[in-house]
Amino acid sequence: MEPTIYDISVEGRTGVSLTNVDVPTSELPADLLRSDLRFPEVSELQVVRHFTNMSHLNHGIDKGFYPLGSCTMKYNPKINEDMARLPGFAHLHPLTDDSGSQGALALMYELQNWLAEIAGFQGVSLQPAAGAQGELAGILMIRKYHVERGDKERTTILVPNSAHGTNPATCSMAGFKVIELPSDKDGNVDLEALRAACAGDNARTIAGMMIIVPSTLGLFDRNIVEIIELVHNAGGLLYMDGANMNALMGVVKPGELGFDVMHYNLHKTFSTPHGGGGPGCGAVAAGETLAKYLPGPVVQMVEAETEETPPLYGLRMPEKSIGRLKAFHGNFGMHVRAYAYLRVYGAEGIKNVTRHAVLNANYIRAKLHDTYRVPYDRHCGHEFVMEGHFDGVESVHALDISKRLMDYGIHPPTNYFPLIVREALLIEPTETEDKATLDNFIDVMKKIAQEARENPEILTNAPHTTPVSRLDEVRAAKQLVLCCSPVLET
Repeated sequence: MEPTIYDISVEGRTGVSLTNVDVPTSELPADLLRSDLRFPEVSELQVVRHFTNMSHLNHGIDKGFYPLGSCTMKYNPKINEDMARLPGFAHLHPLTDDSGSQGALALMYELQNWLAEIAGFQGVSLQPAAGAQGELAGILMIRKYHVERGDKERTTILVPNSAHGTNPATCSMAGFKVIELPSDKDGNVDLEALRAACAGDNARTIAGMMIIVPSTLGLFDRNIVEIIELVHNAGGLLYMDGANMNALMGVVKPGELGFDVMHYNLHKTFSTPHGGGGPGCGAVAAGETLAKYLPGPVVQMVEAETEETPPLYGLRMPEKSIGRLKAFHGNFGMHVRAYAYLRVYGAEGIKNVTRHAVLNANYIRAKLHDTYRVPYDRHCGHEFVMEGHFDGVESVHALDISKRLMDYGIHPPTNYFPLIVREALLIEPTETEDKATLDNFIDVMKKIAQEARENPEILTNAPHTTPVSRLDEVRAAKQLVLCCSPVLET
């Protein structure tokens, strides 16, 4: 193993050299000192090298291919980061009044309008800090709508079995019961099951339906218009999980399909940073029925532009808002990055983003069709799911294929999700990868399939080239080691 920063520590070495102080010195309070902490004594250069080398151990989109399905790990253009770091944005205090933050409010106002236009909705709130929080906002809006109408019997939400796991969790958090709908043989929502759920006395209990378009199978439901009509006719409202808008923007407007509310993931569709626990943005959009219930505050134009004065913007709560979901006005840095992304691409550009994302996914699907089983083998959206196992090779599983990919410098795809596919590998190349990268991934996947049949131990013992080999992932998640010089158990 490479020597750690503790191994190169030399007593008395320091990373700074201070001149003699010209003021009286004093000892640190004893209650601020811990004698059991053993800090390495190293130079500044050694510290820099240590953390730089540590950062190189992590895989990221700037380092290699990252085909993580349903998470859209696309490249984040560096210009977005530059814009978010402009002093006028980065140093603006969140308690600044409206008169002192007109530039930021104008940006948020335009972003709200652009997101509403892209999805075909009336209004947008940038408040939610994550996709799951955007889901919660939408379901709380549906609940408030029914309660205000006196429809207190509407206590159930329909959720397909191909949904994200957050969907049923969101419904439960909002106080609803969940009715799971099966998928048919082509991966669509089973219409007969949906009709039964919306028929007779059942209709009185339906508050709405949550559905992802395209689904986590990577499929655009062929019956989506009929699905929306069935739920609406039962008195329910339609929530679209917008996590997969990378397959729709510029091409399909959910609001025009008939959806009542949806959320975006700015950290998926609009290239803001993703991972590490945030920050994120789950902007929520709504049509005429639900726009007045949006979480607030939202930005409104208080005074229109004239020949003498620019427009004036202010923060306001929608008429029947469900309230705040986050302190201040959402994660403003994410708003700046998404705004920059949309300004660069423009209307035609985002349409091409969708086209290329869908093309890339279908290219990989077609090339691997004869090597891996694709259970729903039809044109997909921006991602597709295949099975990570081989007949006659019982020892190899999806996890083994993913671990072996790491030896080739490729991040594993999503494993074992969606749950309705055996040994699922969910693959999303995004639009930002070129053909050479896709071809290399295809070649590697074919080589791994060959290795599985000829020498499966290579896969079951992978990875071989990483700093640590296969870990007990359950134990690692539950028994964290949060220091860089752990005391090993004996």
